[in-house]
Amino acid sequence: MGEQRGQQRWQQAYDAAVAKGQVRDADFTTLSGVEVDPVYGPTDGEVREDIGWPGEFPYTRGLYPTGYRGRPWTIRQFAGFGNAVQTNERYKLILARGGGGLSVAFDMPTLMGRDSDDPMSLGEVGHCGVAIDSAADMDILFKDIPLGQVTTSMTISGPAVPAFCMYLVAAERQGVDVSTLNGTLQTDIFKEYIAQKEWLFAPEPHLRLIGDLMEYTSAKIPAYKPLSVSGYHIREAGSTAAQELAFTLADGFGYVELGLSRGLDVDVFAPGLSFFFDSHIDFFEEIAKFRAARRIWARWMRDVYGAKTAKAQWLRFHTQTAGVSLTAQQPMNNVVRTAVEALAAVLGGTNSLHTNALDETLALPTDQSAEVALRTQQVLMEETGVTNVADPLGGSWYIEALTDKIEAEAEAIFDEILSLGGSTLTSADTAGLAAQVAESTGTTGRGVWPITDGLLRGIEEGWFMSEIADAAFRYQLALEKGDKRVVGVNTHTESLAGDLEILRVSHEVEREQVRVLTSRKAARDDASVQAALSRMTEVARGEGNLIEPMLEAVRAEATMGEICNALRDVWGVYREPARF
Repeated sequence: MGEQRGQQRWQQAYDAAVAKGQVRDADFTTLSGVEVDPVYGPTDGEVREDIGWPGEFPYTRGLYPTGYRGRPWTIRQFAGFGNAVQTNERYKLILARGGGGLSVAFDMPTLMGRDSDDPMSLGEVGHCGVAIDSAADMDILFKDIPLGQVTTSMTISGPAVPAFCMYLVAAERQGVDVSTLNGTLQTDIFKEYIAQKEWLFAPEPHLRLIGDLMEYTSAKIPAYKPLSVSGYHIREAGSTAAQELAFTLADGFGYVELGLSRGLDVDVFAPGLSFFFDSHIDFFEEIAKFRAARRIWARWMRDVYGAKTAKAQWLRFHTQTAGVSLTAQQPMNNVVRTAVEALAAVLGGTNSLHTNALDETLALPTDQSAEVALRTQQVLMEETGVTNVADPLGGSWYIEALTDKIEAEAEAIFDEILSLGGSTLTSADTAGLAAQVAESTGTTGRGVWPITDGLLRGIEEGWFMSEIADAAFRYQLALEKGDKRVVGVNTHTESLAGDLEILRVSHEVEREQVRVLTSRKAARDDASVQAALSRMTEVARGEGNLIEPMLEAVRAEATMGEICNALRDVWGVYREPARF
């Protein structure tokens, strides 16, 4: 009877979506013309509550009763190279070929909060992404791309807030009502200390900036997602699937605690949190990881952090195929790897997807390889039938057992993080954790937030880095012994393939970017820039929200480096302690 009621609830929700026009008018049959149902479940007995039906708590089988029949995943290709003009051309190509959104890759100087004319930027300008020095570059980056209509993701964490301000100013200059903007900013500073190592300050000032951003967007840009909690870089650094899942969700819990410490309503700010996962080459493990992620997040949000609405319990995530799985040897094989990884993300229910290009182990993608990566998603979406049925692998004995195992491993890691912070509670004691959270809400500082305290202590002691390094070492050892095989690397190494033509970013890009930056600095009202920077640093020394004063500096054409250096003068820089 319980199973029948569950199926009836799903059917009612699906029928309501149909009535509202939320199901696409499309051919939902197999290649042979066989009609398929929108979802499948057990024909006898009750479905487990922790599996459930699509669109129902704990969302193991997906957030929506319609699955991809309602809306396919967003094709969001990550791109950026050279200067803003060159990247703008690539964006227009992606959109013209059917991309559904943009994702900005910044160059290393920008990621580290430095201008292109900074001596430390020498030789790096425009090489791993696009160089953005000021709002004028952001204007060019999105020239003829209506920011009010195109969702934009920006992969940047240390200087995320200045980049966000430049994006807002670019939208203002297009005449867009910024309150209607929809996009995602990575901003996730925890994963920088854990894996990627692109920070500017110590953790506390970064968390202050993130809290300011959460307050600002929650009040003024409700559709915008100020945080994309990133497991991608944790996995690329060498973690296991369970470590990626646990470290990422723990980071997310830390940001929930940050919002609560500011007195924000969890049901208001939590829908603005999104996630970014890696889809690696072990097909079934990745699918199980994604399903477990939704289940864990929903349960913690409801039972620990008190989220009452479905949207506040949802884990929405973007996926990128695994860059670390690609090989320089026999690079054409990377097309196959990417397709398999993309399919795993789709069968795991990703909300948006980036597919890597075959040549990315050698250089940034050429136009041709970028098109192949885009077409990989389109073949999956248009030809394979994967959009016809929600969670088609749900109920598979293997998938469900693997989902349970990864979930259990993640919960064990949460217990270690809690212990690092001095907590005697475990992840199973949701009532105890919820009581501590309720008592701490509206307060700041260490010693009161169960997950945040563990995250900060784990960063300071190098625990996260050590755990990832151990996992990476175990895999490398298995690879070198031949227990793990990679085609073209340690097995099937013979090949007829020749060298690839790769994209090369000319050093002229850096010289021209520096020339333009010098010209802009000479032409602007320097007194206005310095006054705006002074107002911003005055707020930084106090406790006010930094977004508005930073916006004023950006509108005056203060550069990324000037803004970040002004904050470095107030907060200092962070040097990671040596670990042995």
